[in-house]
Amino acid sequence: MENASFTVDEALVRRSIRLAADAVAHGNEPFGALLAKDGQILLEVENSIYTGHDVTNHAETSLVRHAVQKYNTEFLKACVLYTSTEPCAMCAGAIYWSGIGTVVYACSEQRLAHYAGVEFDIPCREIFARGAHQVQVVGPVLESEAEQVHAAYWK
Repeated sequence: MENASFTVDEALVRRSIRLAADAVAHGNEPFGALLAKDGQILLEVENSIYTGHDVTNHAETSLVRHAVQKYNTEFLKACVLYTSTEPCAMCAGAIYWSGIGTVVYACSEQRLAHYAGVEFDIPCREIFARGAHQVQVVGPVLESEAEQVHAAYWK
């Protein structure tokens, strides 16, 4: 885990994992994300690529769409995006452009690849590191809990 000075709210990490399980129950892939500021949940989204008929409806990308409509960049810098799984390249790009200041993820892209196979093997830290502004990344957090949802789904 990187940036140990950041205090992770494990309840919010667990809530993102619950959103991932809800996504499966609703007919989608197991990913969930939420946006919080000062420990208060502002937005919650689950993956909806199948029910929304849009392959870009990853939890994090959908969350960013809602967040930028509701909040300005300065506000988003002080927010934390909690997600059940490390953001993919597309989601990391959306997070970066939104200005969200911190990402906390549960299951790493390496553990996801163990269950789902490899699509893009690019850790979000690598994508954020190439940008002009910093996005703080914390994770994996509670990875063994998060990977249970993937283990059940990607049989």
